[in-house]
Amino acid sequence: MIIGDTVQARNADRSFIRDAMRRPMLSRERERELAQAWRGRGDEAALHELIGAYVRLVVSIASRFRHYGLPLGDLVQEGNIGLLLAAARFEPEREVRFSTYATWWVRSSIQDYVLRNWSIVRTGSTAMQKALFFNLRRLRAQIDSGGEHLPFEVRQRIAELLRVDIADVESMELRLAANDRSLNTPVGEDGDSELIDHLADEAADPETVVRERHDAALRARWIAEAVANLSEREQTIIRARRLSENAATLESLGKRLGISKERVRQIEQQAIRKLRALLERRREAIV
Repeated sequence: MIIGDTVQARNADRSFIRDAMRRPMLSRERERELAQAWRGRGDEAALHELIGAYVRLVVSIASRFRHYGLPLGDLVQEGNIGLLLAAARFEPEREVRFSTYATWWVRSSIQDYVLRNWSIVRTGSTAMQKALFFNLRRLRAQIDSGGEHLPFEVRQRIAELLRVDIADVESMELRLAANDRSLNTPVGEDGDSELIDHLADEAADPETVVRERHDAALRARWIAEAVANLSEREQTIIRARRLSENAATLESLGKRLGISKERVRQIEQQAIRKLRALLERRREAIV
């Protein structure tokens, strides 16, 4: 049943593409007339004629992305979405052909679809990552003479051409070379374990977590006791400058305390020396 549905879908895609390729091209005057009718009066018949005439453009662009392993019918449908977006934003008074304007929208929609569906792991969403994904293979074929991994000189040249860091080129190269694998894939001779069983746990062990929490609590108590030994003005400055998420400026504290910002800086440095000495004595007492 699934095979039959797949064949029917492919036949429907071929029929749609054949019909699209047989539709007549539009003259500049007719294109402008349809675009004005759609934008000015919301004439849906004009929109359908305008879009229908350029589905061949979508098919042409979509065919360039077939090597990513996605069905041509799906690529064409995504390109049609880009075509509709272009029609919604096209301004005929700018004297630009609709096909020229729509090309960017169609290609962008198809590229986004490829990035979303080429892998179960999100490949990239920034402009830099998209440029790397769609140009790395082409540039590699043009520059490299062969080999499993790119030589450093080739990676460096590609990074220069695309204006990205060489580390980004290396990361994308590894990403494109690796296939998606399920974490539940059986491994071993008997297949009695899964890939997920062999992944290293990089989280801290329970003993380390408890020790770090204890040390953090101890440091916090020591600091609180040391600050309590400072004068009132020193405490105000240290709390505002060193123990607050939004540190106060020297100038604002100077106005608050009625002193110059240079005097605030001097008191702060003096208080820090006191705190350092108090904490050092506490550490020595324990050791």
